[in-house]
This record gives sequence, C-alpha cells and structure tokens, in this order.
Amino acid sequence: MNSFKRGKSRTPWGTPPMGATGLRPTPSTGGRRPPVTPRNQGAGRPPGYGKRFLLVLIGGVLPALYGLDWPLESPASMVNNFGGNNRRRPFLGTVFETEEAVRAAEAGEVLFTHDPERNASKLPSPLGAWIGVDHGDGLISIYGRLSKDRDVPLPRRVSKGERIAAPGQSGWSGHRGFYFSLFDRKERRWINPSMIITPLPDSRQPNILSVELKNANGQTISPGQTSSIRQGRYTLLVNAFDTRFSERENPLAPYRILCFVNGIETAGLSFETYSARDGVLMVYRNGLTPVNKIYAPGPAFEVGELWLTRGLASLEVIAQDVAGNSRSAAFRLQVE
Repeated sequence: MNSFKRGKSRTPWGTPPMGATGLRPTPSTGGRRPPVTPRNQGAGRPPGYGKRFLLVLIGGVLPALYGLDWPLESPASMVNNFGGNNRRRPFLGTVFETEEAVRAAEAGEVLFTHDPERNASKLPSPLGAWIGVDHGDGLISIYGRLSKDRDVPLPRRVSKGERIAAPGQSGWSGHRGFYFSLFDRKERRWINPSMIITPLPDSRQPNILSVELKNANGQTISPGQTSSIRQGRYTLLVNAFDTRFSERENPLAPYRILCFVNGIETAGLSFETYSARDGVLMVYRNGLTPVNKIYAPGPAFEVGELWLTRGLASLEVIAQDVAGNSRSAAFRLQVE
C-alpha cells in the first residue's frame, strides 16, 4: 500500500569574495523517529524567535546573538530560496520580486560595493550591483541585483531597517527585485537566512512529486509502481518543492528531506548551510557531500543511499519546510 500523507513536522529549514571550510554533524536522535510532541509537530516558532536567536548549526554554535529582520518591510514574492536548484548548483540566498526599497537586515558597516557601470573592469557579475554589510562577529549580509541608480559611500554605518538601495534588474536576473544572502566569515559558510530570521509566513505543506530508487546499474525504480525489489544498495532521488500560499507560485526548495526505512532514519538532506573544501562546494547529507552529487539529477534531489535487505520493508520520505509544515510519501516493498 502506497500513500501520500499531509501533516505537520515530525522532526525539529551571491557569494562574497572569500573561501569556506567544512562542518561537523549535529547530534542525532540515534537514527530513530523522534516522539511527536507539540514542539516538533510544527506548531511554529514562538513570537520573536528570530529577534534574539542563538544560532546552532551543523558546525556548532555561532557565538553571537543576532536580531536580524528580512530586508523589506512587507512580505514579497519569493522567487528562489536557499538551497534551490540554480542550474544544478544551489542558491546561496533568497531572491525577492518586489518594488519595495531594500533595507539593512541589521545595523552594520558597509564593507563591499560593486557597480558594474562604474567598475573599471566592466566585467559582468551574477549579482549585478551589490552591497555587503558587516554586522560584527563575522556575519555579513549581501544584497545583490540592485538598481544601478544608487550611491552608498564606502565605508559607512547603516542602521537596522535603513533604506540602502532600490530593487533592480542588474546581474543575472529576469525580473525586478533583489537577492539577499548571509555569510558567516568566522566559519566560512553560507547560512540559510531563515535559520536566524523569523520565517516568512508559509501556510502550505511541501509537495513530493516523485520518489525513485536508482540501482548500481543506473536503472531507476519507482516504489509507487512496484511491490517488490531486489536487495542491494540504492540511491534515493526525491523531487520535492515548497510553496508558501498557492500552487501557482514559483517552486521553492524545502528545508529538509528525510528518509526512514522500517522506522529508522537512513538518509537525510538538510538545506541549512553550505561550505567548501578545496574549492568544492559542500552540503550536509549524512555528512559533507559535494553539491554536484545532490543537484546533478535535477529537478530531483539526490537525498542519500539506502541498503535494502531481504524481507518486508517500509519506506517513508518526509519533506519539511522551515515553518514546520511537512508532507510524507509512504511505501511498502518486498525485498527479494
């Protein structure tokens, strides 16, 4: 019996000119499904959660309390988000479609500016006209694809919520808006903004379009269309996306995709941070994994590897968004 279920979460969602290093895994629950409690059912985060939040990430604790806000006054159309598939590479920030002024997410010092019209090299930049603001303790916010009609002196201090630019269509952009990302210079990694800013409203569960298992010969098998499968090692491919209010919105990346075999977590992909080792961009998937392994199958994500042994096996895939909504796809297979 194969089924798709809706529900709340059952478990706790432009590049600056500098390098990046690796991360360490977070403590786990021993691989088993955690108990369902009001906190992890997706009841949402408490008021002010993003106002004073001690950031705990895969690599440990970022030793500072931040009070960042989103860099615009009212919710806007989110075209792309952190972890989204950008031509088989991940988006390292969030793209908004808006006419609103771009505002500083927190007080800080303007460290970097780039204007392709005034830059001596005239070389095109994916971010077009952009600004980088240092908020202290290594955290930098980056605002890109801005209007070219701006004049931000360097250096200068900006206040939280201060207008720093107008949205534009510079860089690699097909619409008017801007790009926003966060970089932790101490740990040298890009951070999902929703990890330290109160998540934007999201009333919908993620969607799971397909679940496939790829064997060692490269053959893909849909567990929803078969009742038996040979034992062995399989790569799990999941095509999942999120929308905030309507199916007609641009598809966004989920916050996390988990896989359970017989109730035990065996694979997981988390869109929390991205780092690099020896020039290779890495994402956490049961350990640091090059992004070309995750995004190569596009539009599906390569969530991890499973080892299926003889007997009856239950397979459950859960897609979660940062607001705590989730959707699961469950399958039962006879492994021969």
